Amino acid sequence: MRDKKFIAQHRGGLLTKQNHQLLIRWARGCAEHVLPLIGMDVDKRLVNALRIAEEWENDNVSTGDAMKASVAAHAVAREASDPVTTAVARSIGHAVATAHMADHSTGAALYALKALKLTNLPFDKEREWQYKQLQQLPSDIVTLIQNTLAAKEKLLLKK
Repeated sequence: MRDKKFIAQHRGGLLTKQNHQLLIRWARGCAEHVLPLIGMDVDKRLVNALRIAEEWENDNVSTGDAMKASVAAHAVAREASDPVTTAVARSIGHAVATAHMADHSTGAALYALKALKLTNLPFDKEREWQYKQLQQLPSDIVTLIQNTLAAKEKLLLKK
């Protein structure tokens, strides 16, 4: 069962619209931060998904638009032959999916770390950067995300 802190108030949870917007901004930032790992030839579906995430954050597109963009980003991940591109695309897909379900934000951060691991780059600094950006959110959400990341990171990064 999802933690009510990750569920929007209009769906019976505790997450305010403002905090949901901050959460998608953080998730989008995590994904954008690793986008350069896939080089200059970035699939336009990934660029569009990041744009849609930003537009959702600013109340300019619907959650349905964000869900469609997420599906498209995950399609890029499935089509990619390069595992780094797959991880970056998954990070972007989860970032934009945060509009629909806020706990997808942790997927954006984790797949960003996985992309770094796959390039054999140290990811401790990336994790520190992610946590620093996270401090813009209320402390109870920060704690929830950090605990969720700690639990899931071991599973995702050992693959």
